[in-house]
Amino acid sequence: MCKIHKELVPIIAPSILSADFNNLGRSVVEIYSKGANWIHIDIMDGHFVPNISIGLPVIKSLRSLFDNDSRFFFDCHMMVSNPEQWVESVSKFGGSQYTFHYETTENHLELIKLINSKNMKAAMAIKPDTDVEVLYPFIEYLDMVLIMTVEPGFGGQKFMNNMMHKIEKLRSDFPNLDIQVDGGLDVNTVKIASKSGANVIVAGTSVFGSKDKEKTIGQLRNSIQSEIDNRKSQSKL
Repeated sequence: MCKIHKELVPIIAPSILSADFNNLGRSVVEIYSKGANWIHIDIMDGHFVPNISIGLPVIKSLRSLFDNDSRFFFDCHMMVSNPEQWVESVSKFGGSQYTFHYETTENHLELIKLINSKNMKAAMAIKPDTDVEVLYPFIEYLDMVLIMTVEPGFGGQKFMNNMMHKIEKLRSDFPNLDIQVDGGLDVNTVKIASKSGANVIVAGTSVFGSKDKEKTIGQLRNSIQSEIDNRKSQSKL
C-alpha cells in the first residue's frame, strides 16, 4: 500500500483559525473564491494543546454551505489527545482529511486504517521537538505529513526556520510525498519552506488578514510551483 506515487502540485490551505468568526461562513466561501485549494480546520481540545478551538458542529455547518460537495476539501488538523475518538464524527460532519499527531497515540497504523475506513484521507503531524524519522514507518500508508513550524495551539506565531531540516530530509527521501507546513507562513517564509521541499502550505493570518487575498494566495502558490519546477529541472541534469 503506497499513496505517494504522484506528481507534486502546490496546495494552499488557509487556516480558518484566522478567519472572521463573526462571518465565518462568508469568509470560507470567499477564500475558496480567491483560489484556496483547501481550508485548514484546527480542532483543539485544551489538553494536547493549551487552547480550545473549533468543534464538530462548525465542520458540519461549513460543509452545508457547499451542499455537501466533496470537491471542497476540509483539512482537519486534530490537536487532540484521543484522536481515535473523533474519527467517525469528523467523517460524518464533512471532514476530507484527518491529520492526527504522532505524539497522541501508540496505535498509529490502526488509526490510519480507521480514518481510511471512514472515507477520509489520513495524515500525520509532528511537533517541533519530535524527530522526523518517527514518521518513516508510516509514510507509505499516509496521504500527507505535517511538519509544525510553530508550537501547536495558537495562531500568529513566528515561523521556526530550524524546522527546515526535517522537510529537506523528507523531500530527499520521498520526492513525491505531500509535505505540509503549518505556522508563521507568509509570502516571505513560504520561500524558505518551499525551497526546503514543502508543497502544502497552511497560512492563516497572512491570507485572511490580507487586503488582496487572491494576490496573496497566488504569491504563495507561485513560490511553491517555482521550487517544484526547479527540482524537476535538477532531476533531469
